[in-house]
Amino acid sequence: MKFPTPVTLQWMANLIEAEIVGDTSITPTGINEIHKVEAGDIVFVDHPKYYNTCLQSAASVIIINSKDVTIPEGKALLFTEQPFEAYLKIVDYFKPFTPSAKPISDSAKIGEGSIVMPNCYIGNNVVIGNNTIIHPNVTIGDDCIIGNNVVIQAGTVIGSDAFYYNTKKNRPAWFKRMKSCGNVVIEDYVEIGAGCTIDRGVTGETRIGMGTIIDNQVHIGHDTTVGKNCLFAAQVGIAGAVVIEDGVTLWGQVGVSKTLTIGQNAVVLAQGGVPSDLEGNKVYWGTPTQEASVKRRELVWIKRIPELWKKVMES
Repeated sequence: MKFPTPVTLQWMANLIEAEIVGDTSITPTGINEIHKVEAGDIVFVDHPKYYNTCLQSAASVIIINSKDVTIPEGKALLFTEQPFEAYLKIVDYFKPFTPSAKPISDSAKIGEGSIVMPNCYIGNNVVIGNNTIIHPNVTIGDDCIIGNNVVIQAGTVIGSDAFYYNTKKNRPAWFKRMKSCGNVVIEDYVEIGAGCTIDRGVTGETRIGMGTIIDNQVHIGHDTTVGKNCLFAAQVGIAGAVVIEDGVTLWGQVGVSKTLTIGQNAVVLAQGGVPSDLEGNKVYWGTPTQEASVKRRELVWIKRIPELWKKVMES
């Protein structure tokens, strides 16, 4: 999330009741989660396991609960005992929850030739392009952007909050939701099936590229970027901060783990489980995914095990 205008470090320190350590001349321009940070951004960290990752990231300011770290040149720390609570305070200040009392918010913009069918909810500051069709019972959350010539089938939810939680086992409720202030961007000529869910970015955007086709009951997690002309069959599930390059095909019930990249024109066959990066221009199968030709040869040999074992015992 970018701030409307840059703020001084001292102003931010006062807002979250933090102590400044390091370069006091920095002017923060936004706040982001670690997978999406850019120069000028603030990021928070509250566990030693991730200190170095945040300190060495592109972020200019780190909200942290330890001074016993080496501060890289040109960065500043905002020291506070509760970095996660500081993050929530920043989000509440710049992006407070603003309920809309109408099915279609007065601040939403709907382009020429577009159709919104009954029982839809269109949130604050949503932009819908031209010649787009929104079928019944679709929800589009605040700040989402829908392109031209898009089709969204019944019951789909665009812009639900990220499944992203701060975990502390020393409190009664271990999981505390990290408030989402990002959005979803759907580019032109995308078709989305019925009953799909596409989560907004935590602090940035979730993006679906031009010409991508999505079947029914597909879930796409926060901060994921889907390229152009991809095809996802029913019940595909994609976790957060995934990069899916152009032309990728995921067949039914493929599951994709978080923070990985699937290369251009890759194909994952039905019920494949993707735990790590996949090269483009190959066909994959199985859990964990392997090249389909290799997996098939393995299955042939597995079927021969009883025969081979019998020969061993008879020799």
